[in-house]
Amino acid sequence: MELTLSHWIYGLFTLLILLTMIFRKGVVLPTLLGTFIVAWAFNGSLVDGFTGVFMANLVAAKELFNIFLIITFMVALLNSLRDLGADIRMIQPVQKVMVNSHLSFFVLIGVTYIVSLFFWPTPAVPLICALLVPAAIRAGLPAMMAAVAVTLAGQGMALSSDYVMQVAPGLSAKSAGLPISGVMDQALVLSLITGVIAIALAYLFYRKRFRSADDPRNEQEARSMQGIHTERHQTKNKNLTLWSKVFAVLVPASMLAVMIFMVYTKLNSGRMGGFEGGNGAAFIGGVAVILLLLSTVAFGHQRSLEYISDHITDGFVFAFKAMGPVIPIAGFFFLGSPDFAGEILSTSADRAPALLFDLVESTQSFLPQSALLAAFSILIIGIITGLDGSGFSGLPLTGALASSLANPHIDPSTLAAIGQMGSIWTGGGTIIAWSSMIAIAGFCGVPVMDLVRKNFLPVMAGLIVSTLLALVIF
Repeated sequence: MELTLSHWIYGLFTLLILLTMIFRKGVVLPTLLGTFIVAWAFNGSLVDGFTGVFMANLVAAKELFNIFLIITFMVALLNSLRDLGADIRMIQPVQKVMVNSHLSFFVLIGVTYIVSLFFWPTPAVPLICALLVPAAIRAGLPAMMAAVAVTLAGQGMALSSDYVMQVAPGLSAKSAGLPISGVMDQALVLSLITGVIAIALAYLFYRKRFRSADDPRNEQEARSMQGIHTERHQTKNKNLTLWSKVFAVLVPASMLAVMIFMVYTKLNSGRMGGFEGGNGAAFIGGVAVILLLLSTVAFGHQRSLEYISDHITDGFVFAFKAMGPVIPIAGFFFLGSPDFAGEILSTSADRAPALLFDLVESTQSFLPQSALLAAFSILIIGIITGLDGSGFSGLPLTGALASSLANPHIDPSTLAAIGQMGSIWTGGGTIIAWSSMIAIAGFCGVPVMDLVRKNFLPVMAGLIVSTLLALVIF
């Protein structure tokens, strides 16, 4: 195979992007510049360079817009529930279960995991930290251990599988040119393995710090962090008690029904039934839209038209803040795939280059065909890409590499899921201080660097074991 100038330029910018991530800098600039220069070099025309960089972003935006929509509607729904005060009512009963520090630790993990699966950790964390963490602290759980529980369950285990909203597996699968169902199923298994190991080790390492319920330090710690995020619910919702109670039951019941139906169709047909190819996210997104409509009408009546527009606008703002930088990054790595390169470079499908695949294939004769080497290579690359503090920006790279590094000994879906674990457990907010972990540390009133140190060994052990088990299971 003969490598052209565009191959070498693409490889150079891929390395540059990796180095930029290692130094914790933004990679949007090098991805845009790299796309422009590669398109220019491939077609030999400056004009084609300009059109190529635009088309790369357009193709990425079209392919990923369903991700923006699901985030928008789920965040809009959560905001409308806050208007009613139903978000508080949904988790208030859990406070009564927190009778001691050990039980509180695992209850906090369970609730954080479930809420984060449906609403993502970032919008869910303020609610959990404002209501459940003070209750856990009063039961004897130190604030630091509460922060550990929230990060491992939400930013780690729930976000790394993203099984309900399907943002992460959608990015990984799309970049690898694979069906989403295979990646999301394997990512769910690996996220649970990593999470169970990390949580078990954290509990074994730090359980001696748990306190009794009558320890005087409990009330002092709880008072120091409580009150900031609950005040806005107390005055404007006095006349909405009935609707608040209705939606506190209706929303969890609806989400549970969706999950039961999806699992039932999957078990019944051996696959995701009518939800193959990401339609599961569309299903739950549609349910969220109807719940949003009903809750907005219940809150606003005559002004519901304005309220629902505001919530959807806020949802889009959140989605673009969270995922906006991913579009140019995905555009660059889509350029390396023959599935998208033709449309980006305005050329026929049979002439479309496979830049990244060709580069990896050219090194195959120098590297052993080892599943172990491929798995840990993609894990390390995922961890490196997560160093930017996002977790999602590296998924186009790990997905594209998964397709290229796959060999007869390991499936590309497995590699994509392993890369997703490395990227999100790192950048999602469990072991680096400049991620969304800062918000959790702030809500819990603990030093963020201490939280990083507490999480590091359990998370790394979980990632290593889950990667090894992936080779056996899949």
